[in-house]
Amino acid sequence: MSRKKSNAMTRKNFLQYFVLVLPGFIIFTIGLILPLLLSFRYSVTSWDGISAEMPFVGFKNYIDLFHDSDFLNSWWFTIKFTIGNTLIQNVAALLFAVALDSGIRCKKLYRTAFFVPCLISAVIVGFVWLKMFSNVLPALNDLLGTQFNFQLFGDGKTVLSGLLIANNWQWIGYWMLIYLAGLQSVPSDLYEAAKVDGAGAISRFFNVTIPMLAPAITICVVGITTGSLKVYDLLVSSTKGGPGRASTSVIYQTYSTAINGRQYGYGSAMTVTLVAALLLVAMVQVKGLKSKEIQA
Repeated sequence: MSRKKSNAMTRKNFLQYFVLVLPGFIIFTIGLILPLLLSFRYSVTSWDGISAEMPFVGFKNYIDLFHDSDFLNSWWFTIKFTIGNTLIQNVAALLFAVALDSGIRCKKLYRTAFFVPCLISAVIVGFVWLKMFSNVLPALNDLLGTQFNFQLFGDGKTVLSGLLIANNWQWIGYWMLIYLAGLQSVPSDLYEAAKVDGAGAISRFFNVTIPMLAPAITICVVGITTGSLKVYDLLVSSTKGGPGRASTSVIYQTYSTAINGRQYGYGSAMTVTLVAALLLVAMVQVKGLKSKEIQA
């Protein structure tokens, strides 16, 4: 009798969990799985996105990608943008979090000031920094009598720096809060024990703080990397992929090819390639960083 009751309770719990998970699973399937499967289907055709015919071309689109200089250049820009973001945002966010976790005054004000930019749409951020580099900052040259080059979006050699400034201004505060939450969960006993052993501030930072922040580092590194690989909206409102093609990301190139160029099948192949790269990078990072995590 007790076994029957136990089985009935198990089935009841399973049904309850299934009902709770089902809406999210349906949304996930419709919003992600089905579009990905359709993208792969289109990627093996030469469909233009409009006509009813979808001529099958096999893996020709994928082979052509490796000979497409525009696509390869877009990947090169995306990789440079991703590396720059991952390094700058992680280091700056961690340093800001450490500063705010100390005895500094007006901590709540600083937290709010750093966090507010991430609440703004990336499209608006692009417009704001386009105005800053085009009008506001150059006006300082006239005011101060200097000749600094603030037209970062107008030169292919400086456009990456300008985009990194805009993107980091927007997102450093977000990742700072994650590091700050991790810092506040570090047991104070560890710092006291390190002090007793004669460890200085720098030694405590690298031997206590960094190891205990490993879970937060995993979240931030993976989040920043995958987010940077998907950059698009910032480019739309600031550089439009220019000057020339100097700031054309993979997604921007995909959109231009599939929608503007009416090469939907070829653009779908670009999408599948990007998704595969995102999954590979995330898996490698998570596996590598998880192995270094230390639970408090």
